[in-house]
Amino acid sequence: MKTKILTLTLALLTLAAAAHAQQAPKPEQLIKWRQSAYQTIAWNTARVKANVDGNYNKDDAARAAAVIAALANSNLGVLFPAGTETGKGWRDTTVKANLFTDGAGVGAAAAAFGKEATELARVTQAGDVAAVKAQLAALQKTCKACHDDYRSN
Repeated sequence: MKTKILTLTLALLTLAAAAHAQQAPKPEQLIKWRQSAYQTIAWNTARVKANVDGNYNKDDAARAAAVIAALANSNLGVLFPAGTETGKGWRDTTVKANLFTDGAGVGAAAAAFGKEATELARVTQAGDVAAVKAQLAALQKTCKACHDDYRSN
């Protein structure tokens, strides 16, 4: 009898844990994740910039560009579901409400960002500092365009 009760209790606890794990993340958690992702992109962009502005280290620039490309092409859009247009993650979100209604524009901005990030990762492998600097500028142009359209500050 005790074994059946223990087995049933363990089964219920397992089901409860699985149900909890299946719950959608809270808006605050999604905002934290996207803020973290974009902060990581910013930090790695600064690493590439430091390389082209100083003593160029091909390996360091390539590693930073690879991180940017991986994040840019990781479907960051899933971190922007309805219900996260306001709120606080690590800090208050700065996303404009129109990001959630302009699907075509957001998709185009995301595609441009992914394309330029992928190209930056490719160019850093060659080690041509002038080409990396030009591609970094192209990437930063996509960042600025998105911020201008979809970020409040």
